[in-house]
Amino acid sequence: MITFTEAQLTAWLSPLIWPFLRTLAVFTSAPVLSSRSFPVRARIGLAFFVALAAQPSLGQQPVISITDSAALGAVMQQVGVGLAIGFAIRVVFSAVELAGEVVGFQMGLSFASFFDPSLNTQASAVARFFGQTTLFMFVVMNGHLLVLMAVIKSFQNFPVDQNFLEALKQMKVLDLGVDLFASGLWIALPMVGMLLFANLALGIVSRVAPQMNIYAIGFPVTLSVGLIGMAATLPMLDEPVMALMQRAIEVFAIR
Repeated sequence: MITFTEAQLTAWLSPLIWPFLRTLAVFTSAPVLSSRSFPVRARIGLAFFVALAAQPSLGQQPVISITDSAALGAVMQQVGVGLAIGFAIRVVFSAVELAGEVVGFQMGLSFASFFDPSLNTQASAVARFFGQTTLFMFVVMNGHLLVLMAVIKSFQNFPVDQNFLEALKQMKVLDLGVDLFASGLWIALPMVGMLLFANLALGIVSRVAPQMNIYAIGFPVTLSVGLIGMAATLPMLDEPVMALMQRAIEVFAIR
């Protein structure tokens, strides 16, 4: 009769269950992977497969029994680090959507908003267009592979233990908030400049020809200029998105 001791089961399961929890937390919060169209069972199975396939590259991990008093702290750390990685990737999408909100407001399309079921919030048409464009670029540029790389590299900088607050202190995830607003405004700056110039020209026309109904021609002009600016700047959107992605990955992969 084959028997197993608790120490043997702990030695076999501990190197697998903690990476599984961290990967599952990333799949719960990261864009694309956390989509409602991605079934929960498939998400759990993929997280288990990633944790199993990553075992050779993780190196020697500390063995923590599930029944140990340190298990609760280890669970909090794995879930916290995984959610932080997903949040960092979400910041990249939020920065581009912020740029879309600013551009839509300048174009006069801020009223064209609808409910986004994926985020449970109201989003303007331009912001959703920018968000969907970023989503496509995320998949084309193998952003999902970069996320998995960040998960694997995070075990070198944040090994499995129960010290979650120390890991949170080292990550400095709050600094990504500065990049969100700065990058969003930089992405929207060319289109905002074009729209500002168009509004300035409309203001001059209204002063030179007061009989012209500026309200009748103002909206088509700003809308046309905004669409032209979007068509001219969208092909260059990959560079700031990739730079933001690398910045988010470096928080967890490089020390």
